[in-house]
Amino acid sequence: MHLKKILYICIILLAAGLQSCSIMARIKRADRKYQIGEYYAAADMYRQTYRQINSKDKSLRAHVAFQQGECYRILNNSKAVSAYKNAIRYNYHDSIVFVHYAQVLQYQGKYKEAIKQYDIYLEQHPADYVAQAGKFACIKADEWKKTHSRYKVTPAKEFNAKRSSNYAPAFITSSADALVFTSNRQEQAPTNKKKVRTSAVTGMPTFSLYSARKNAAGKWEEIELCEGLLPESEEQEEEGGTQKQTTTAEIGVCCFSPDGKTMYFTYAKSIQGQDVGAKIYTSQRASGEWSEAQELQLFKDSSITVGHPSICATGDTLYFVSDAPGGYGGKDIYMAINNGGTWDEITNLGPSINTADDEMFPYIRHDGRLYFSSRGLPGLGGLDLFYAIRQDTTYNVFNMGVPFNSSGDDFGISFASEDEAGFFSSNRGQKKGYDLIYAFHLPEMEVHIQGTIYNNDRQHLSDASIRLIGNDGTNVKTQIRRDGTYRLRLNKEVQYAMLITARGYLNQKHIFSTEGLQDSHTYKQDFTLAPISKPVKMENIFFKFGSWELTADSENGLNALIKLLNDNPNITIELSAHTDMVGSKEANEQLSLRRAQSVVDYLIKHGIDSKRLTPVGYGEEKPVIVDEILHNLYPYLPIGQELNETYILTLNTEQQEVCKSLNRRTEFRVLKTTYNLY
Repeated sequence: MHLKKILYICIILLAAGLQSCSIMARIKRADRKYQIGEYYAAADMYRQTYRQINSKDKSLRAHVAFQQGECYRILNNSKAVSAYKNAIRYNYHDSIVFVHYAQVLQYQGKYKEAIKQYDIYLEQHPADYVAQAGKFACIKADEWKKTHSRYKVTPAKEFNAKRSSNYAPAFITSSADALVFTSNRQEQAPTNKKKVRTSAVTGMPTFSLYSARKNAAGKWEEIELCEGLLPESEEQEEEGGTQKQTTTAEIGVCCFSPDGKTMYFTYAKSIQGQDVGAKIYTSQRASGEWSEAQELQLFKDSSITVGHPSICATGDTLYFVSDAPGGYGGKDIYMAINNGGTWDEITNLGPSINTADDEMFPYIRHDGRLYFSSRGLPGLGGLDLFYAIRQDTTYNVFNMGVPFNSSGDDFGISFASEDEAGFFSSNRGQKKGYDLIYAFHLPEMEVHIQGTIYNNDRQHLSDASIRLIGNDGTNVKTQIRRDGTYRLRLNKEVQYAMLITARGYLNQKHIFSTEGLQDSHTYKQDFTLAPISKPVKMENIFFKFGSWELTADSENGLNALIKLLNDNPNITIELSAHTDMVGSKEANEQLSLRRAQSVVDYLIKHGIDSKRLTPVGYGEEKPVIVDEILHNLYPYLPIGQELNETYILTLNTEQQEVCKSLNRRTEFRVLKTTYNLY
């Protein structure tokens, strides 16, 4: 019995040992897959192995969880979040886990959670630029999202096939009527009818280049596979016929020489599942077909990866991405000069462009402005689009903001010649991480001013005219519409003066500017013209009770009268004050005269010539006569009724107070329109 028990224990220990060896072997295989860039395959192996590791083996669990997170992060898979959480839970030994965890949280728009993870890392590495930039971007993200540029962005449905990624369109020539983009769509498989291979890197069908052209109506059509460049996949049988060596190739991210006859593109391949790096190839177009491609030699070391080419408008400078030694970390952007057919003088674009993380997808515009995407510079998450303007030996770099950037990956921009329009790529809102092509354009910036012209009774004036004068030479006169409205188109960066005139009414001026506008805008400005032939009540003129002292609340009303007098420099006015029936007639006349004089004194103090002003105190002598406007406000007051003491005493107490307040008023009327004319 004792021997049986010992034998049983030995069997258990042997099984446990074998299982442990099996787990370690699978982890090593997954690690190899990761090292050669087969992230999709490695992630699946890590996932299956993680479940079988004893929870007490924290170190091993942490390693597998972290590696799983790395794979998912590179593949833009949301499962990276839970993987990094597990790595932290089991005390992963390298604090870089907090940065990568923060980045995937930032990618999902979880900025507050991401800040916490950046802070944990920065406690140990306070000078780390990537973590600093990531935290800063998370803090500013909500503010940046609220600040939109004028560009309009819409999905380019004509290029985006279902259940596939489509990205990085490049125009063939400056006419912008043909382009080539990268896609792994399956419905247009190569005509050689070979089985469509999937990438061990992404787990998706391999990528190829597709072309599209505009038809006579300006619509994109004729999307076709660019064949004849390089085989998408090939099988080579080794000597003896006993083994097959499988080469899987992917083609993507291209650009064209200024004449459109030479294509530069990225070509990446794996042999027997092992990634052997990406290279840049060229192909010549003749008789409507692309020739077999030739590798472009940039570095003597063939193990250095290069890709994402972009050539300048003169065709002599090539921008590209590489992981060459001596860079700033991750993938950097370089440039090379064409000297007699040889590309040399290879230069890293430096720390104003490149960071410790990835900078990719350069695009050089006709004016020399460089566009690219970065994970290391402050952005909304994932890859953000930036543009850079060269200044001497460095660059001024700017985030392109919303709507170009999102919390997802935004990259691969291309402009249609010199137009403010083109395409870029993004996986925003894509749960499965598909890249889609988006169209963008900058609408023409339109600036208008519009409003309605009224008379003092708030009735529309139909016979007014507007003179518009600008410091750009604008000088136009126009009639308003019959309904009293107007709408005028304006120019940008101009100072304007408007003069509104109508027969029988005082003029009004309006000074404004369109300088500094960043977006289309419509100014709204109504005008109320004062009549020349009858008294005009001044709004918002207030005195202290029983006094002629103006209150501070009167300032706006008084300044409006100053403006009217300055707009009409040839008029003189009578400035009159009126009281209600309370108190003696003599006292009311004195009070009203002093109130009128207070208004005149204010006007003189603010630059109005005293010769243009005549103060009068009418006391209770001239009660209000009810017009249609007052009747509509107070239906119990008949049109044409004078609000004298006899009538007011027929009303109830509340109605009497209303009438008294209506009689307490300040008015002006025009005496002359020829002041200083002769």
